Amino acid sequence: MSTVLIISGSPSRTSKTEKVGEHIAQRLSAAGRATDHLRVRTLPAEALLSADVSDPAIGSAVAKVAEADGIVLATPTYKAAYSGLLKSFLDLLPQFGFAGKAVLPLATGGSVAHVLAIDYALRPVVHSLGARHAVQSFFLLDKHLSLVDGQLTVEEESAAPLADVIEQFTKALDGIPHATALGRSA
Repeated sequence: MSTVLIISGSPSRTSKTEKVGEHIAQRLSAAGRATDHLRVRTLPAEALLSADVSDPAIGSAVAKVAEADGIVLATPTYKAAYSGLLKSFLDLLPQFGFAGKAVLPLATGGSVAHVLAIDYALRPVVHSLGARHAVQSFFLLDKHLSLVDGQLTVEEESAAPLADVIEQFTKALDGIPHATALGRSA
């Protein structure tokens, strides 16, 4: 059974981005995948910012990355870039920390004007970390996400394409080519 680590890069405890990560973990778990969710905001700040991999919490987080077959990166978009919190964590990984892994980059934000932040900022880092396969990234508009009593609802306009990128990701985990174009049926 493949294992997937969701890494949420939001500093907020009430983050829609983190809830998207939980949503994906639930879908992957229901499909028989083992999942874990690393919330970077819970790591000790001083050890994270100083890249102290001897710190037990940081060392454990880095080990989780090494042990996973797949990685889902979930980040809010700030000023047309992925979160600095996620950047701090990715910077302390070994040079080829994603070697052999399938990676799904996701971002949330208020405007489609920030959609390229994934491909121009985050995707190059994913590739430089040696990912075997970075699947089609996906940007979720905040207006398509709602939280009621801590439960995430994804509006259909984003739900169908999100389901497609999750399918692409699971096929990448299994080494199976994905023949559908995002948002179109096979």
